[in-house]
Amino acid sequence: MLEERRKRADVIIPVYRPDEKLKKLLEGLRKQTHLAEHIFLIHTKTEGVSLEWCKEYETVQIIEIRPEEFDHGGTRRMGAELSDEEFLIFMTQDAVPQDQYLIEKLMEPFQDSKVGASYARQLPDKDCRMVECYTRSFNYPQESRIKTIEDVDKLGIKTFFCSNVCAAYKKSVYKELGGFVPRAIFNEDMILAGTMIKAGYGIAYAADAKVIHSHNYSGRQQFHRNFDLAVSQKDHPEIFAGISSESEGIRLVISTVKYLLKNKKGMEIPGLIVQSGCKFLGYKLGLHYEKLPEWLVLRCTMNKTYWKSQKTHKVIVVR
Repeated sequence: MLEERRKRADVIIPVYRPDEKLKKLLEGLRKQTHLAEHIFLIHTKTEGVSLEWCKEYETVQIIEIRPEEFDHGGTRRMGAELSDEEFLIFMTQDAVPQDQYLIEKLMEPFQDSKVGASYARQLPDKDCRMVECYTRSFNYPQESRIKTIEDVDKLGIKTFFCSNVCAAYKKSVYKELGGFVPRAIFNEDMILAGTMIKAGYGIAYAADAKVIHSHNYSGRQQFHRNFDLAVSQKDHPEIFAGISSESEGIRLVISTVKYLLKNKKGMEIPGLIVQSGCKFLGYKLGLHYEKLPEWLVLRCTMNKTYWKSQKTHKVIVVR
């Protein structure tokens, strides 16, 4: 039997005020069993922040944009246009490969010709709080699976779940369906994944492809994130209309409470309730953002530039 042809892929990473995790990420990519052809860093340039040190990595190319040009959908769309390879891997600057098999395992689901995208398992970092650790295990279980339109009745909104923290897309399917939306306040990954599902493709969860990625968000941060999440769902009824997110959120809260009680951590429950309340309030307000005054929308969002007029990306290739 002939050996399977190696799948050529580029990695695309939006970068803004990076910390030491970006170096760990690049080091991890350099050690992969399946190497990327290129690593495109789309740097939202800010005063006093330089990526000169990144040039020591031979496959890295740095592309600079202005802060007002960044968009969750448009910036990644621009990154996709830089690549000539057959697979696109999108990551965030704080997602660190857990081992050298990340890209290899992320590519495996594409052996099925109907898979349009695959996404990695996210593991908690060392400083991750207990509730967030459990949330990671709830959203990213140990078992891999491929989700299709047939799973909507059972999985609901989770059928469309895909995360650009670390996700790969087949370029031919990406182009066929129009790629990431040019403007997205948030959730550009699920919008594209939903489009793929509705077009008859599968979304693979590759549990053996692992990145270390977690956050200890405050209630305020959860409020802002869920406001923007709801705005993205409201703006794309062609994907999300008729599919509730609240039921999945309630299931997570109930499951987390049971987990805390089982592990004799009941003192964590009040904090969980506060966090969940912030998520719920932000989400509900986001679903009705069109009825809110502009000043309130700007107080609720975490992405104020989205509400300004759309800008055209002007690319400066540094290398």
